[in-house]
Amino acid sequence: MDQRNVFRIMLGFLFSHELDATLRHEWRVLPITSFLPDEFGQLVFIWLHVPLFFLILSFMGNSKFRNVMALFSVIHVGLHWIFRNHPDYEFNNLSSWSLILGAGFFGTAFLAMRPRD
Repeated sequence: MDQRNVFRIMLGFLFSHELDATLRHEWRVLPITSFLPDEFGQLVFIWLHVPLFFLILSFMGNSKFRNVMALFSVIHVGLHWIFRNHPDYEFNNLSSWSLILGAGFFGTAFLAMRPRD
């Protein structure tokens, strides 16, 4: 499998995780949205993904950006591990963790495939 497809699979895991994050009320856990009333927090969380996905799709042709996204996917696993005991954390099932770990795995694979200078 080539590096471009590894990156695309990583994005597939991340994007699918964001679908799951809506189901799991992630805005209740994130410091930037946790203080918002629940219905408004959900709307903010969902609508912030429009510019986020636009930026990701716009810059995915940039090699430095791909490296940053791959590194984020690895760090993202650690963030979920840190927040796992938060009282509002709902990613406590095999499906959610498969998406989180899948993104981290393919992010790691992408970084491992980078050409060395």
